[in-house]
Amino acid sequence: MSTQEIHAVTGAFGYSGKYIAQRLLDKGHQVITLTNSIHRQNPFGDRVKAHRFNFDQPEKLVASLRGVKVLYNTYWVRFNHKSFAHAEAVKNSLILFEAAKQAGVERVVHVSITNPSADSPLEYFSGKGELEDALKASGLSYAILRPTVLFGKEDILINNIAWMLRKFPIFGVFGDGEYRVQPIYVDDLAKLAVAQGEGRDNVIIDAIGPETFTYRELVGAIGRIIGKKRPIISIPPWLGYAVSRAVGPLVKDVLVTREEIEGLMADLLYVDSPAAGEQKLTAWAEKHAATLGKGYTSELARRRNREKAYQAN
Repeated sequence: MSTQEIHAVTGAFGYSGKYIAQRLLDKGHQVITLTNSIHRQNPFGDRVKAHRFNFDQPEKLVASLRGVKVLYNTYWVRFNHKSFAHAEAVKNSLILFEAAKQAGVERVVHVSITNPSADSPLEYFSGKGELEDALKASGLSYAILRPTVLFGKEDILINNIAWMLRKFPIFGVFGDGEYRVQPIYVDDLAKLAVAQGEGRDNVIIDAIGPETFTYRELVGAIGRIIGKKRPIISIPPWLGYAVSRAVGPLVKDVLVTREEIEGLMADLLYVDSPAAGEQKLTAWAEKHAATLGKGYTSELARRRNREKAYQAN
């Protein structure tokens, strides 16, 4: 591919989008980002120009995408909140896909989730399923990547499990804790995304890491690595949710939602597929054991402060 091609990444000043943008720059491509955080600290300086999403003005969104060869879409919301919602994220993503088509974008690399289904009773998974169906029907060339849990320096879930292990004498898992997760390193996902940006065949890839854990095993492994082994007890899901609701105001965040608990316990973060990433979570955590979980990472804080860079754990 020509090094003069322009590639667009949603959220290049955030988490996974930042790693994708860096890999594209390393390949010599021109990179722009679409973002709701136009004033967030730009780690790339003048190498990445920021454009507003302009979902409410699709013609401006189309104009931003003119000349773009590949769009890498990481845009989504983790849960419903008074200031954002899954339904809005679905609506905006559909606008983005249509704008890409009108602008002549050749390919979309879209980050989804394992086991999506438009018929799912869980809005996170049904929304992702609806978007996959729309992208398949759009006529655009696509690569759909389906990760489970991401880990890396700016991670939330793995870091906050470590934080709780550091703060509390016991750790409660929902039910038996035997449901599974397959974490993938964020830069492995970025590597995969950039590689798929170079193709034109329509593909769907389960973007999972090389290690599979039960949730109980995951918590135990993190505790061992950071030197905070705690008794892991089984608790009813309602009680775990109630505890998270009690802790939430203390950290000014949403620790976990009912839907996230249901998705975990339904084993929706597990697939029987070959690994797409190489970095093991355990090896990465051992390298970062001294800092992992030392501070709490807040999803809502990132959304409230649209200027501060994401903190690295």
